Amino acid sequence: MSGRNSESILALLAGAAIGVGLGILFAPDKGSKTRVKIKTGFDDLKDEAKEKFSGSKEELKEAVDNLLSKSSYKAEEAITFLEEKLAELKKQNAKLQK
Repeated sequence: MSGRNSESILALLAGAAIGVGLGILFAPDKGSKTRVKIKTGFDDLKDEAKEKFSGSKEELKEAVDNLLSKSSYKAEEAITFLEEKLAELKKQNAKLQK
């Protein structure tokens, strides 16, 4: 499996994870609707990953597992960053409301 394909999938999954994090933070829908949207998004990503890789099933599973592991760290970093920014905005908003 080439490094370029792995990097592409990593970028795709990291972007999706960040998008999911943002979507959860700013979701106007009920929790049940948000969970359905997230599941659908991950199902779509899984299908795209299967199409992109033409290797054996075991190679695909290993690549996806590795990429999910790496992207979960990126998602955590993004969520932490967003939480810090949200806390700053709340503090600024509290000052303005006084």
